[in-house]
Formats: sequence, structure tokens, C-alpha cells
Amino acid sequence: MKKILPLLLLVLASCDNAKEKVDLLVVNANVYTVDDEFSKAEAFAVNEGKFTAVGTTEEIRDSYTADEIIDADGRTITPGLIDAHCHFYGLGLNQQTVDLTGTQSFVEVLERVEQFQKKNRKDFILGRGWDQNDWEDKEYPTRKELDELFPDTPVVLTRIDGHAMLVNKAALDLAGIDRQTQVEGGEIVKGAMGLTGVLVDNPMQLINSITPAPDRETRIEALKDAERICLDYGLTTVNDAGIGRSTIELIDSLQQVGELSIRVYAMVGNTPENLDHYIGQGPMKTDLLNVRSVKVYADGALGSRGAYLKEPYSDKPGYRGAMVTPIDEIEALAQRLADSEYQMNTHAIGDSANAVVLRAYQNVLDDSADRRWKVEHAQIIDPVDFKYFGKNIIPSVQPTHATSDMYWAEDRLGEERMHGAYAFKQLLDQAGTVALGTDFPVEKVSPFLTFYAAVARKDLEGYPEGGFQTEDALSREEALKGMTIWAAHSNFEEDEKGSIEKGKFADFVIYDKDLMQVPMDEIPAITAEQTFVSGKAR
Repeated sequence: MKKILPLLLLVLASCDNAKEKVDLLVVNANVYTVDDEFSKAEAFAVNEGKFTAVGTTEEIRDSYTADEIIDADGRTITPGLIDAHCHFYGLGLNQQTVDLTGTQSFVEVLERVEQFQKKNRKDFILGRGWDQNDWEDKEYPTRKELDELFPDTPVVLTRIDGHAMLVNKAALDLAGIDRQTQVEGGEIVKGAMGLTGVLVDNPMQLINSITPAPDRETRIEALKDAERICLDYGLTTVNDAGIGRSTIELIDSLQQVGELSIRVYAMVGNTPENLDHYIGQGPMKTDLLNVRSVKVYADGALGSRGAYLKEPYSDKPGYRGAMVTPIDEIEALAQRLADSEYQMNTHAIGDSANAVVLRAYQNVLDDSADRRWKVEHAQIIDPVDFKYFGKNIIPSVQPTHATSDMYWAEDRLGEERMHGAYAFKQLLDQAGTVALGTDFPVEKVSPFLTFYAAVARKDLEGYPEGGFQTEDALSREEALKGMTIWAAHSNFEEDEKGSIEKGKFADFVIYDKDLMQVPMDEIPAITAEQTFVSGKAR
């Protein structure tokens, strides 16, 4: 035995030396790779931030060695999740304002604002998240109570969709808004008291222009807060839908020094300054930041009746909503972007706005080119317009919008138009892919709510019992693809992320449950136990 033991140790050492040394091994896992075959695996190796090999536990252990080995003990792993449409920077800023989400009455809104001000003593009060559709009185509130509570302090409370706001008299006066003020592409709502304090879409810019800008430290804190929230939910890439040059450059600077690790696909806000700079210099790409698209607003939101419809609202006769960006400007911008390397990603809710955008895209895109322009939301589509979607016109949708709006959407649209509303399956069948996101902070950040809404088409109380317009539900496989490889494809990033395959960034998530197998009602409560970006736990 004394002679055999050293020989055995020598053989074992030789076997170990024959293995390739890598940074990380993950074994004994239930891996959904989301490759072309949607294949399963048990293990993978990671080196220098990328997947080196994917296979069975035995195959990976036989070929590789690492100082760090994670035994997943059968837990489920998917590629890192991608939110294809959100407001990442906005989410961070919202952490420093009054949170009005979930309020059940305007009285509750006022109570939250009062509590916030007692604690923070702000010279300019900002809040976001109210939705009058959730209240017993579903009419817009007025500024009367805000004026009484805050006669000298400007108060700006933005609706949950970001397309309407309620402001008090102090804010109106500071912005110079009176009964004679007129702004195209929206509404300054008037009532018995004169100006009610409600502004819809473009008039909001008058308030934004007098809102104090956050300082650099506040902006950095906002980005870090947003990253922390997103990584906790398994998001490794976020598509920030409409930010300016200064924010993009701040994100880049933080990523470069390792203070921000989440990947950001930045849609440049549609301003003359942004367009001149970014189109002039061409796309910008690092491992963590991708700047190659422009975010445009065609119309407003359905909840605030700002969505632009072909026929009047069923619950507001004679009113069709409004274009936020005039039709001729959309057409001119489409041509300018078609002549560049940039994508055009346009917010379109109403069927008329969608028709304008789809035809503008179609008129300037060459079918032989690979452009992948997106229609953000694609919420209400006239049946005659589905045909425009395809490889160069991709729907980017937010499933939780369907389950948030389903209680009142038919009141706005009538039964007939609902057949083309929130029609995710029809869009997928036509385009071949669909990118999924949340639009947070309009909706909650959780990608598990996205998955649940896409597949179950129910709210968290299980309503409606049979699901909402289930003919347009997605399968679990389609939902996961929409949050990984299809979202990556829509960003021109499918060769570097979106699936667990050799050569791609090692972005992945370990879950507490198998989202592809557990009962649907367990999906919303799933947690991301660990989130990895480039093979490092974040």
C-alpha cells in the first residue's frame, strides 16, 4: 500500500493538471440555456467573464477545474434577464420622491404627500404613481386641496404612466401657466375652478422646465439605487427608454470605474441636441453600454386618454387623444434615422398612432437591410395594420400593462377595438419575435410579474378566472425568450447575451423555484437567489 499511494496521488495530480483551469464552475443545476433548440443542461464553465463550455455535470467536471465551484443542488438557472423597455434612471430618481403607487383614493395621495413633506422638508415636492382608475371616483383630481395644504411650495405629482401630472397653483405660477396658455400635443385641463392643475403630455414640459435638476451626487445615488433593485430581480440588462447625453455619459463613467455593473441599452431621448451629437458620432458600444437607438413619443397613454385613436374614445365622445410628436416630424425623423446606423424606437399606444409609426417605418426601411426598428408598447393595433410587423419592425411590449388596464380598457375602446389590444400572440406570430419589458416605474420592476402576465393573463388575485383575452397569451417558453434572447436580438446583442452558450457573457440567474414548471400562481413570488454579471455575483 505504501508504494501504491504515492503513485495514485501522482495519477490524480496528473489528471487535474490535464483539466483546463477556469474562473468558475456551476454544476448540478437545472439550466435552461435558451439556445436555438431551447435545450437543457446541468453545468457550465466560466472564464474571463464568458461561458467557456456548457454540458452535463460529468462533462464539465471532467474537463475543467476552478477555485470557485457552485453546486446548484438542482436549482433552476436561466440566462440573465433583460427588461426591453423601462426607465432605469427614472426608477432611481423615484426613490427620492413621494411614492404614490397603489393609492386607493385622492385622500390617500394627499396623506402620503403630507407625510413625505413632514419628514423631508422639500422646497419643491415631487411624487409619482397615482392612477385615478384605481379610485372609486375615477375622474381626474384637482389642485384645490394641494393649494390649501401647500400654498407656497410647488407640488408636482406625476400620474403612474408619466403622461399626466397634477400640480398646485404655486407650480402653475412658477411655470407661467394660465388660462391663455396653449400647447400642442396634449391638454391643459380646465374646470369650474379654471385650471384644474392637471396637465396631459406636452404641456408637462412647462413644469419640467422649472423643476430643480438633481445634482451629480443625487444622480449617482439614483443610478446605484436602480441597479440594486434590478439586480435583486435577476435583471442583468435594462433598456432605458429615453435618456439624455449627460445621463448616458454618467452611466458610462460609473461603469468604466466599476461602480455600476448592470448592462444598459440606452435609447437616446429625441431632442435636437441629442440627435446631432449621437447621430453625428455614430453608435457607441462597450461591454456594458450600447447606444444605437432613438426613443420617440408618438402619442400619450390610454389611462390618461392621451393615446391617439382612429375613432373617438368610447367613454369620451368626439375625443381621439393626440399625437405628441406631429406626423410630419415622425416621418422626417424616420428618414433621418434610416440614413444613419440608429434604430428608431417609438412609443405608440393608440391604433392611429401605431398606424402612423408603422407606415413611417415601412416607407423608409429597405427590406434587404437588417434594421430591427421597434414599436414600443404596440398596445392597440387595427387588424389591417398587423401586416407591417416583421423582421425589421419588432413589437416591444409590456405584459403587465394588459393586466393593469384590463379593468377599464374596454370602457375606453369598446368591444371591437379590444380584439387588437394587448395582442402579444398576434404580434409574435406576425413578427417572429417579441421583446418583453415592464416600463417600470410605470409598472413594478419584477420580471416574474411580466412572465406571469404574459402567460396567465391574470392579476395577483387570479382575476379573471379564465384569464384576460387568453388567445393572446404567450407560452412559458415564449415568455422566457422574450425576456432573454428575443430582447437581446432586438438590441442587436444576440451574439453576446440572451442565452447560456459558449462565448457569450456569463450573465445568469439562480432561482428558488423552476419558473418553467411550478404552478402558475407561484410565479409572482419566485425570487432570484443570485444574479451574476460576467460570471461575478452582484
